[in-house]
Amino acid sequence: MTAVRILDVTDEAGFARIPPCADPGFDHRTCDFWEDDRRGSKAARLAWLEPTPAPPPEPTRAANPFAPPPTTPAFNPFDPRAPRPAGGNPFDPVGGDDEPVGNPFAPQRERGPAVAADAPRKLHLLARGLKVFGSYAKVLEADGEPAAYCQFGPVSAYPRAQHIRWLYPKLPSAPLPGVITCIASTPAARERGLAKTLVLAVVDDLAARGFSAVEAYPEPAAHPDATSAANPAFWGACGFELAVDDPRFPVVRREL
Repeated sequence: MTAVRILDVTDEAGFARIPPCADPGFDHRTCDFWEDDRRGSKAARLAWLEPTPAPPPEPTRAANPFAPPPTTPAFNPFDPRAPRPAGGNPFDPVGGDDEPVGNPFAPQRERGPAVAADAPRKLHLLARGLKVFGSYAKVLEADGEPAAYCQFGPVSAYPRAQHIRWLYPKLPSAPLPGVITCIASTPAARERGLAKTLVLAVVDDLAARGFSAVEAYPEPAAHPDATSAANPAFWGACGFELAVDDPRFPVVRREL
C-alpha cells in the first residue's frame, strides 16, 4: 500500500520537495505563467533557482559645492520612524523613554511566516499570501518521493485567471472563487489516482478557508506532458462541472 503524505510549500524545505515536470523544458519552480498574464512563462529557468541577490548599495554621491548646505528636517512627533530629538519629544508624557509604552489592552500582533529575502523567486511568489491566506501550493509524496504538485489560491493572486474570467461575464462574480492553476504528477505517479487525491485535499483546504467554490482552467488540446492544467475529464472525476464549454479556454467549477 502506498504511503501518502501531503505538505504545504511554505519554506525552502517544502520548495525543495516540488517534483520535476514530465517535460524537462518546464519547471514548476520557475513558472510564473499564472502570476504574470503578459510575460509569464512555464519554461525552466535555472537562474530563478539561484538565491535572489540583495539590492546593490546606494552609490556615494559627491558633494555639490554650489548647493546650499544641507539642513536637518524638522522633527515630526507623529512619525514613528523619526529619530528622537536630543531634547526629547515635547508631546511624550513619559519624557523621552527609549522603549514604547506597552498597552495591555491592545491586540498583540504576531509575526506571520515569511521566507528569506534571498529565497528563489518562485518561492517568493508562493509566499505572498502566507501572512493572510496561507500556502499557495502543496506537494504529494508517495512512499517518501515527491509525486504530484498543485498550485492554488484566491483568484486575485493570479492575473491570468482573472483575465480568463473576464472573457466570460456569465461566471459568478461574487463571491469570487478559489482557483487551482496547476496540477501535475510525475510519469511514475500517473494512473494511480495521486493527482486526484491531491486536488481533493486542496478543495477541502479551500473550503476550510471560507471559499464557496473552486475553479480550474483546463487545456483540452495540450499534450499531457506540456500542461499542468489537466483536461476536463480529469476535473470531472474530481467533482467539477463544466461551467464554460469553450474548445480553447474552458472553465470547470465545483461548488463547496
